[in-house]
Amino acid sequence: MPVKIIASIVGARPQFIKSAPVSRALSSRFREVLIHTGQHYDYGMSEIFFQEMEMHPPDFNLGVGGGSHGEQTGRMLIELEKVVGEVKPDCILVYGDTNSTLAGAVTAAKAGIPLAHVEAGLRSYNRTMPEEINRVLTDHISNFLFCPTDAAIENLAKEGVVNGVYRVGDVMYDALLHNLTIARRRSQVLDRLSLSRKAYALTTVHRAANTDDPERMRSILDALSALPLKVVFPVHPRTRKMIQEWGLTANSNVSFIEPQGYFDILMLQENADCILTDSGGMQKEAYLLGVRCITLREETEWVETVSSGWNRLVGVDQEAIRAAVTDWHPQEGRPPLYGDGHAAEQICEILSRSLNS
Repeated sequence: MPVKIIASIVGARPQFIKSAPVSRALSSRFREVLIHTGQHYDYGMSEIFFQEMEMHPPDFNLGVGGGSHGEQTGRMLIELEKVVGEVKPDCILVYGDTNSTLAGAVTAAKAGIPLAHVEAGLRSYNRTMPEEINRVLTDHISNFLFCPTDAAIENLAKEGVVNGVYRVGDVMYDALLHNLTIARRRSQVLDRLSLSRKAYALTTVHRAANTDDPERMRSILDALSALPLKVVFPVHPRTRKMIQEWGLTANSNVSFIEPQGYFDILMLQENADCILTDSGGMQKEAYLLGVRCITLREETEWVETVSSGWNRLVGVDQEAIRAAVTDWHPQEGRPPLYGDGHAAEQICEILSRSLNS
């Protein structure tokens, strides 16, 4: 029997991290073709992750780049259709909730190719978020829905999606377990930035609801400026562009730095006093690392991090941000919410059973 082909579609930093353990698992049973849409395209947000995690370079890089949501997704669809027609995969695999996810999903559905969605079933229930639209649409046309949590399965059931649903755990936990020891050995980021353990806060901001609203960004920067500790802020290129465009500034305790590689980010997270972020992936990683997380949003798709007492939703309210940093500390233990670190192996086993039968 010829080896089945899996076309894995990625385009953004979190997807490179998620795909690494899955690619390792797939390599024993499938031929994987890795397609990079080019949604994240500068070195600090893209190439360095393939190098650090020792992933083979993408077989195709579509070089789509930036643009509006519609423009970006449309260009991806055009290019993906060409590549899929050439590769003729037996299954298309997508990750998360980006425009690359939606474009890959629509391409699969239009071509009549089975679609697998890693990180299925997540919901913020905020339809103003582009990511929420991408999640919902992708889930409703997927054949294999690989859920990280029980809550994700419950969300799908509410929408009538019950077939092809599997609770496998979270592949980001797989990636963290694989890479944390390496990061501790290799990363020199604390020395390079003259940071002491637990003496700084780590911040990331990239979601359009924050970056595209000057008042929200101003409120975040003012809140960070008023904190009684150093703030390390690796700035997403788009976030930097908007901060400069609006002429926003912060006090000297806020250190704006370039985006960091995965190993350095892991070390910055593990050694931080707290993490302030609007990133879903970083909320999870903070939980897994035992670092309190303060989420700069009004809702989260990772609801279990909040209910377990390790994540606090503060939006952009300056007083709420300050109070969370200075007065709030988790008391409870951390139950194993995200599986046992073998999600990628389960995904490979399920796909192998289904596609090779």
